[in-house]
Amino acid sequence: MSFTVIGGSGFIGTKLISSLKNKKETVINIDKNPSALHNDVTTSADVRSMDALRKSVPAGSTVVLLAAEHRDDVDPVQLYYDVNVEGTANVLNVMREKGINSIIFTSTVAVYGLNKSEPRETDAVDPFNHYGKSKWHAEELLRQWYEEDKENRKLVIIRPTVVFGPGNRGNVYNLLKQIAVGRFLMIGKGNNKKSMAYVDNIVGFISYLLQQDAKGYFLYNYADKPDLSTKELLLEAEQSLQKKISSIQIPYAVGYMGGVCLDIVAKVSGKKFPISSIRIKKFCATTVFNADKAFQTGYKPICSLQDGLTFTINSITQDRKE
Repeated sequence: MSFTVIGGSGFIGTKLISSLKNKKETVINIDKNPSALHNDVTTSADVRSMDALRKSVPAGSTVVLLAAEHRDDVDPVQLYYDVNVEGTANVLNVMREKGINSIIFTSTVAVYGLNKSEPRETDAVDPFNHYGKSKWHAEELLRQWYEEDKENRKLVIIRPTVVFGPGNRGNVYNLLKQIAVGRFLMIGKGNNKKSMAYVDNIVGFISYLLQQDAKGYFLYNYADKPDLSTKELLLEAEQSLQKKISSIQIPYAVGYMGGVCLDIVAKVSGKKFPISSIRIKKFCATTVFNADKAFQTGYKPICSLQDGLTFTINSITQDRKE
């Protein structure tokens, strides 16, 4: 088997390519950015250019499409649609031209919206931001592609929750770093629960699905369990750090308005801040997702959520020492 990872220079892709290499699989990476670890198998191309993809994507491989604009502060917002929607359309057109009939696509649980009651894959979508909206549009294109020749095609869509791990600079990592350096302040009461996914586990799930030969359409949420409230996450961090975390709480309304003020400053100055109104809204929201279907495939996570948090916190403290 051979695999083409599109967008493999990022956090998840780098880990996935390492995993495939360790299994002696044939893999190439197509990304607009160089790879920190895998430039030996990396070709430079942007998903917004179908000509570049046409030259880079080999026939006869399984595609893993990871490329996406996903940050909260992408500007202009049209980039979400240029990359996530038009980029997906370009990949599918090249696959049509080259007779490629198998793809795994990483979408997002953001398609469900905030504060839902543990949505399953069959539940209605209600994306609240441009990232979620653009990923939903991309999913629709993929389903159309599958329906064109569903007797011969395989489409797997994975909707991961927030992914974290050592080396990542995403929201969970930044939260754990704030806790580790003593700069964390609780906004809201902290009773809201959150689903999270450790990077090695989501990479393991993708690798597991790559080995399945069955054709068809498959849709999975992915989240490691159990879901933790913000308070419970703090307790996990306290145990790993062996230190007491500040119990000061800021009312949600005050924190949110502070985020709005920073949004205005960022717009005027052109600077980006680690705190914004959308990040505070997401931090205080309940974002719990049902992932039973993923584990019913027989996949076993590589490590527990608690161990993943410990590994990540230890990496942060080690970085500080160095």
